[in-house]
Amino acid sequence: MAPVKKVAIIGCGPAGAIAVDCLAQEKSFDVIRVFERREKAGGCWIQDPEHMVPKLPDIKALAARTADKPLKIPENLPCRTASSSQYRYAETSVYPHLETNIDAVVMEFSKEPIPAKPSELSIKRHGRDTPFRHHTVIQKYINSLLDRNGYQNLVEYNTTVEKVEKLKDSGTWRLTLRRYEHWHQKDYWWSEDFDAVLVASGHYTVPFVPEIEGLAEFALAYPGSVEHSKGYRGVEKYRGKRVVVVGASVSGMDIAVDLVGHAETPVNAVVRGRWHPYFGGTAFEHPSIKKRPAIKRIQSANGARTVRFEDGTSLDNVDYIILGTGYTWTLPFLPDVPIRNNRVPDLYLHVFKRQDPTLIFIGAVAAGLTFKVYEWQSVLAARFLAGRIQLPSVEEQEKWEKDRIAYKGDGVPFTALYPDFEDYFETVRKLAGEPTETQPGRKLPKFDKKWVDAFKAGHQRRIAMWETSNEAARKSLSGGHLTRARL
Repeated sequence: MAPVKKVAIIGCGPAGAIAVDCLAQEKSFDVIRVFERREKAGGCWIQDPEHMVPKLPDIKALAARTADKPLKIPENLPCRTASSSQYRYAETSVYPHLETNIDAVVMEFSKEPIPAKPSELSIKRHGRDTPFRHHTVIQKYINSLLDRNGYQNLVEYNTTVEKVEKLKDSGTWRLTLRRYEHWHQKDYWWSEDFDAVLVASGHYTVPFVPEIEGLAEFALAYPGSVEHSKGYRGVEKYRGKRVVVVGASVSGMDIAVDLVGHAETPVNAVVRGRWHPYFGGTAFEHPSIKKRPAIKRIQSANGARTVRFEDGTSLDNVDYIILGTGYTWTLPFLPDVPIRNNRVPDLYLHVFKRQDPTLIFIGAVAAGLTFKVYEWQSVLAARFLAGRIQLPSVEEQEKWEKDRIAYKGDGVPFTALYPDFEDYFETVRKLAGEPTETQPGRKLPKFDKKWVDAFKAGHQRRIAMWETSNEAARKSLSGGHLTRARL
C-alpha cells in the first residue's frame, strides 16, 4: 500500500470527532480534513432549529429502502449551480427533554469524561446519582473534542460529500463536495483528492417505514398524520389525540411512555412481543398503554381514519401514527458500495473494506458501548493508515465474515457486538498495538468489565423507573382516578 498522507473523514458526530484525535496523535499525516453537512459537530445529538422538521416525502420509497438518492454531479468542477431542492434527511431525532439511555461512564471516551451535569428531570426520575445525561451535554462533549489542539480548523461545516470514487490512474480517492452559499443563494461544488477515506456518517438518518396496506394513502389523505419517531418533538401536538405508536424498540417505548397523560388514554402501542434485548417490555405494561398486534391495513377512504389489526380488532378516528421502526443504511455518496440486509458487507472487524482497506468505516455497528467502540476503531484505523500494522490476509478477512454470519446472521444482528464486547475490544486493541516514544499515538486501555456492569445497571435503572411508574398508575387506577376520555 502506498504511503497515506492525506485523509478525509466524512461526518463530525462522535465517530468523526474521535477519529480526528486518533489520526492527529499518530503524527503521520500531512492533511486531515473533515466534511460535515450540518452547521456544527454532534451528529445525531444536534437539536434542530424549529424550522427543520423531519419529513416522510415518499412512504413507498422509504419502505423499499430506496430513498435518499444521490444528486447529479455537475460535469465541470468547481462550479456554482442553482441550489438543490432534493430532500436529504439531514435532521436529527432530538427532542427537548431527550437524554441518554445508558450510563455516561459507558458512553464516554477512555480519556475524556462526560461532565457530571444531570438534568432536573433525570434527577426526578432516577435520583441524584442519575447516570444519564441530557442531549445538550453530549453535543457539547463531542464538540469539545474538536476545540482542543485546533481541530476545529480541520472541519468544513455545511458541506455535503456527494460522491466518493477511487481514481484508477492515481489510486487516490476523489471526494465531490457541495456547500450552499447563502450570499449567492447557490450551491458551490468542488472536489478534493485523498489517500484514504474514513466514513463516519452514521446510520440513523433515513427512516425506515414498514410496508403497511393503506399507510401511504392515509398519509396522503391526512397530511402530517403519519410520522416517524425521528420527527417526535414532545407531547404538545398530541394532547387529547388518538395516537398509535408502532415499534417496541427504544424510540417506541420512550414515545409511548411520554404520551401517557397527554394523548388520549390509552396510548395504543403496536408491539409484536419480541422485546428489546436490553430493556424488555416493561415500558408497555403501564395501564394507560394498550398493547396492540401488528397492523393489517389502514383505511382512509370516505373520511375514514381506521387502523385494523391482525387480531381482527380495529381503532377508528386515529389522529396520529408514529413509527418507531428504525432506520435504513444509505450511502448515496458511495454508489459502488452495496448495502445488504441493512448492513455494509465486506468490512473486516466492521472497519476495513476488504476490497480496499483505505476505505474505512467508523461506527458501522449496532448500539452498545458505541462511543468507546468508535475510539477503538479509530485508533486501529489510524495505526493502519500510518503503516504501523498489517491486516490479516484477504482469505482470513473473508473467513472472519463468514464465521460471523454463521454466528449472528447476515443482517443487522451481524453488527451487534453484544454480548461479546470484551472479545471485540481486545481483538481491536491487540491488533492496533501500543504507541511508543518514536511512534506516538492514542493509547487504548484494556477492556474493563466494569463498563458492562455499568451498561447493564443503567438498563435496570430505566426498567425500575418504568416499574415504579406502572405500579403508581395501577394504584391510582384502582382508586378510580384514571379515565379513558380524551385528556
